[in-house]
Amino acid sequence: MPINRKITSKKVASTAAKTLTSKSASNIQKSLAGSALRQAGTRAQTGAAIESKAGKALSRTSSAKVTKSLAGSVVSQSNKSR
Repeated sequence: MPINRKITSKKVASTAAKTLTSKSASNIQKSLAGSALRQAGTRAQTGAAIESKAGKALSRTSSAKVTKSLAGSVVSQSNKSR
């Protein structure tokens, strides 16, 4: 498996941390935030299940801006062969 050379940016990591502590954040936002934070400062790679959730969130026109931001970060760190 190739090494993931991408990491979560400081801006997205900050958004993810705020999302995880927010009482109004949805479950999908918290799931994406957790994945994004896991990849902050590491070479961790997005798993298939969260990659699928992120892809669906990106394709929905009704997804909130923060959801799409987190989903974009998560998808960008996924395995290219999937």
